[in-house]
Amino acid sequence: MPITAAASRLGTSAFADMSPVELRRNYSREDVNDVIRAVYRQVLGNDYLMKSQRLTSAESLLRDGDLTVRDFVRTVAKSELYKDKFLYPNFQTRVIELNLKHLLGRAPYDESEVVEHLDIYQEQGFDADIDSYIDSAEYDENFGDFIVPYYRGFATQRGQKTVGFTRMFQLYRGYANSDRAQIGGATSRLAAELGQNSASAVVGPSGSSNGWAYRESKQNNVGQRAFSRAVAGTSDRMYRIEIAAISQPRYPRVRRSSRALIVPYDQLSSTLQQINKLGGKVASITQA
Repeated sequence: MPITAAASRLGTSAFADMSPVELRRNYSREDVNDVIRAVYRQVLGNDYLMKSQRLTSAESLLRDGDLTVRDFVRTVAKSELYKDKFLYPNFQTRVIELNLKHLLGRAPYDESEVVEHLDIYQEQGFDADIDSYIDSAEYDENFGDFIVPYYRGFATQRGQKTVGFTRMFQLYRGYANSDRAQIGGATSRLAAELGQNSASAVVGPSGSSNGWAYRESKQNNVGQRAFSRAVAGTSDRMYRIEIAAISQPRYPRVRRSSRALIVPYDQLSSTLQQINKLGGKVASITQA
């Protein structure tokens, strides 16, 4: 059953019929490989993983039965790989949002929860904070020793606050998106909302329901051509490209928070190449 009637528009269709990934008794080599892939995808926020970055020693221990899935999750979350991707580049409140998403599969419920993890991190260190998620009663009840954590925040269930459902969409930006590719960057997505004890509306991925990635300028002005002059009549198909964080090549350096272009189909490829050269990030491409 779909998570919501708008599952396809919100990017949650992939989770509608997905069963939790579990390492059962008498598992095969392919079973354990499925678990390893699922752990990397979940704990690393769907970020790209190079072969040289894999934690091969921990993988071997899991295959040999010397590590539980829970402890393999713990090893990945405490690794330098995880720290390089999520701890060092981000503000601490953002780190806690990501830890909750990666390890418990949900968004923060209230500000006191964030404060609690801040205290653990400051007084006992990062590893102790990771343990506080994985050794919690909540983790034990939902995942135990052999189930890979998954996004619980999309489903209504016992012991979960409803506010977590809408907040989850502030952290989740689509099935193909990664937690390091979001245009929101290193800033917290929920700090203001948690501080005000308010509930947000569901924020869809970019290109739908005014998603997080692209915010129109106050003037709502959309360019009528690409970087180069459009030739009239070259194409019947026109596309709207929404861009965030594009840098203008002039002095002083100017960074625009958002921009939209209307581009003919035959200029689409060259326009995307130029956006990439300028350091811009494409939030969405839709037919105009």
